[in-house]
Amino acid sequence: MEKYVLPVIVGTLVGFVARIILLRTDFRQYPTYPTGRIIHLSFGFIAAFIGAVAVPSVLESNWAAVTFLGLAATQFREVRKMERETLEIIDNKELVKRGEAFIEGMAQAFEGRNYVVMFSALISTLVAVYNIWLGMVVGLVLVIIVKPRIKGKVLIQMAEISEGEIRFEGPNLFVSDIHIKNVGLVKSRKIIKEKAVGAIITPKNENGIVTLSHLGQRQAMLHHISNVLGSYLDSGEPDLIPLSKRDMEDGRIALFFLPREKDFKQIKEVLKHVPILDSAIRLPRQSDKGKQ
Repeated sequence: MEKYVLPVIVGTLVGFVARIILLRTDFRQYPTYPTGRIIHLSFGFIAAFIGAVAVPSVLESNWAAVTFLGLAATQFREVRKMERETLEIIDNKELVKRGEAFIEGMAQAFEGRNYVVMFSALISTLVAVYNIWLGMVVGLVLVIIVKPRIKGKVLIQMAEISEGEIRFEGPNLFVSDIHIKNVGLVKSRKIIKEKAVGAIITPKNENGIVTLSHLGQRQAMLHHISNVLGSYLDSGEPDLIPLSKRDMEDGRIALFFLPREKDFKQIKEVLKHVPILDSAIRLPRQSDKGKQ
């Protein structure tokens, strides 16, 4: 087994480097720094080691050791559960919530990245058994290829984004021609006229219409704006809570919110990069194949 020590070390290191590459703390501030990062890097190292040691086990026909892969899958599901519970607790204190769909998507992403790390370590170790340097190169190339493909789509790929006019007809608030809600207090209407911004999200096709109608996807848009640009909001202010409404005829989505900075160019740039949630994606255009 001594001949496998160096390949296992190479595979583990490649897998761990892969987790570092896939780990990012961005404007969402999760995973937190440094505590959250330490947790995820630790799990990444464990995933890499399990993937690496699986190769010598198979080559030596030690099938019992391969059951550790099944154990790893169980542990990674626990990672997903842990992330979900943590984010749900955090979300309770957010002024503009992420929403359950967004939280589930983030939890799935953290679980999936551990599988990518384990697979990268496994392939690297398998190649490194025959050539150490080639094993390192193959593992890192694999991560570089996979990384852009696990990001998924963003909003600009599915819809056009334009500014919507904030206006009142009596107490009724509209963004362009889409009714948002009734605002009874004169004070609240004054604040909304001064501070509020509207956006119209126009889907590019039928898939976009159905996908963007998902309430979790719409909540993710509002949360991104609030998280990046801040929100003119406090608890106990129901009239100022950001909302989204859908035009039932053509599927356009109207967003109403009060950012700290009233600059639509910044808002549009944030909206462009809102991720399309896995749980929200619908493909009705594919149903034609079923009808045939």
